[in-house]
Amino acid sequence: MKKLFSVILLCMMVFAFSACGTSDSESLITSTPESSPSETEPSSIVEQSEPAESTEESSTTEDVEEPENISRQISVQFGENTAIYELNDGTAADSLYEQLPLTIEVEDYATNEKIFYPPQELETSNSPLAQAGAGTLAYYEPWGDVVFFYGDYNENPSLFELGQVISGGELVSEMSGTITIEVVE
Repeated sequence: MKKLFSVILLCMMVFAFSACGTSDSESLITSTPESSPSETEPSSIVEQSEPAESTEESSTTEDVEEPENISRQISVQFGENTAIYELNDGTAADSLYEQLPLTIEVEDYATNEKIFYPPQELETSNSPLAQAGAGTLAYYEPWGDVVFFYGDYNENPSLFELGQVISGGELVSEMSGTITIEVVE
């Protein structure tokens, strides 16, 4: 009898421990992924990532908006006349802008343009090709001259746009002699 009682007691203990052990291990397995890694970590990672991205996006957006709001204008004075040009954001326009102010001789060329040769060649990488017609300020890379178009012209893969006239364009055909080019502030 003692032996039977011991076997029953032993079976009950094994059953009790196995039931408790399964329950504990299941609750540990279940609670660990659900509460700790999947709920706590990802949300804190997302919360930390989102503000950093928003901050970067807003500073990037501000940086992008600033150049759009700031226009670079130059004045071209000849005699008692002035023409104002707005430069684009190409590298050729940057190169010209960095050389200002200039006092230089302008020449007639053909029947639609006036030209001058800047002291230094202009960098043309990342510069748009000239395509707009009369009123275009351009750079003809093979000859290294800046062109004030007052008439239509043919497109050319070596002709880069620097900007467009915004005032005084009707006077450009009268341009001659010494001109002064300055930044409009």
